[in-house]
Amino acid sequence: MDYREAIAYILEIPKFTKKNSLEHTKDFLRILGNPEKGKKIIHVAGTNGKGSVCAYMQSLLLTEKKTVGFFTSPHLVKMNERIRIDGEEISDEMFLSTFDIVFAAVQKMKADGKPHPTFFEFLFAMAMTAFADSGVEYIILETGLGGRLDATNAIDVPFLTIITSISLDHTEILGETIEEIAAEKAGILKRDVPIIYIGKEEKSAKVIREFAEKVGAPCREISKNAYEIQEITSKDIAFSITNAYYENSIWKLGTKALYQVENAMLALEAMRYLVKEEKHLNRWKEALYKTHWEGRMEEILPGVILDGAHNPGAVEVFVESVNAQQENNFEKIILFRKFYLRHLQVQGRCKHETMIRMLCETIDAKEYILTQIENERGVSTEELAGVFRKYTDKKIIEEENLEKAFCMALKEKGENDRVYCLGSLYLVGMLKELIVGGKKHA
Repeated sequence: MDYREAIAYILEIPKFTKKNSLEHTKDFLRILGNPEKGKKIIHVAGTNGKGSVCAYMQSLLLTEKKTVGFFTSPHLVKMNERIRIDGEEISDEMFLSTFDIVFAAVQKMKADGKPHPTFFEFLFAMAMTAFADSGVEYIILETGLGGRLDATNAIDVPFLTIITSISLDHTEILGETIEEIAAEKAGILKRDVPIIYIGKEEKSAKVIREFAEKVGAPCREISKNAYEIQEITSKDIAFSITNAYYENSIWKLGTKALYQVENAMLALEAMRYLVKEEKHLNRWKEALYKTHWEGRMEEILPGVILDGAHNPGAVEVFVESVNAQQENNFEKIILFRKFYLRHLQVQGRCKHETMIRMLCETIDAKEYILTQIENERGVSTEELAGVFRKYTDKKIIEEENLEKAFCMALKEKGENDRVYCLGSLYLVGMLKELIVGGKKHA
């Protein structure tokens, strides 16, 4: 197969596979020669912020001259994005050579009567194979969905585990309460392996603490008092850390996303464990400031911001970030995509209604543009518009074609206005393709 054929094969996998057990994934890794062995693996789970924490960890480890593999999902534009070595997505050539190795292992599994790996398993195996071949010291693994049953949890002995903020998402799989979802995320904890987690939500924090005690995992909680916001501008956020280890210093992130502070704190606390006293705080400060994780309050064009917020928790912190900007005297336009929906109830409302209510009641937008992604199932733009009208009397535009909707948003935008595009990372990826492809003015 060539590169295009390999991509096509991987994209077809969901059509003929189903979820496999963790033992199946472990068997898959054994056939590949256990490429995870001998690596220092940092395993990251949570509802929101996983990718950002991983990106900060990658930057911090690289600034300490460590070699790093990073497995993430989903990709925004190109599948290679899911597998990064020393900060760079793997080349098409490396992607194909790794694919060939994994594909051969799959043929052996099939010959032995074992099920074909899932889409996620296949890419996870590719990542671990690429990392082994590259000889990296550290591997950062972002879970795909949940934690306990996630393919990445086939790693028996990680070096460190991290759990980011937890909110209601994928309730049809993970549970209908914060406690149930936290329990699924806490399934990545291993005996004697340290866990660092966000403690601002007591319900989830209590579950994690109990799991940690049960398996004998040393735990470190990042509380809401671990840092203090000093200043928020349109370009960056300054915060202080009241901890002697960090020399009671001021730190900056080159983002307008307020929620990234707690993600950076998780990464810093992880580094505190990984390097102990061999710290270089000035390097760390520079690395954090320069780290930009795509699709999280990302200014893709002047005054055009993309954010992958797709659940109530993520929308809540998105709103907080927008309203916290000190330079907030501009008109706001919201481009909102319809979601792939299951009948999820949050506080007596469907999930999308809860998010729409937050947007309408907490952001003073001048208009809302509703769209969808081609071939996506879910509620119609007409139905979404009906929900918006329950909570706002502002202008609402329905345009099912994403490209036309985006061009409309740009046309409606005044010189000093802001256009916020949110709803999913898939939306982010498709808008990036439009922009890079030069179609933004079509």
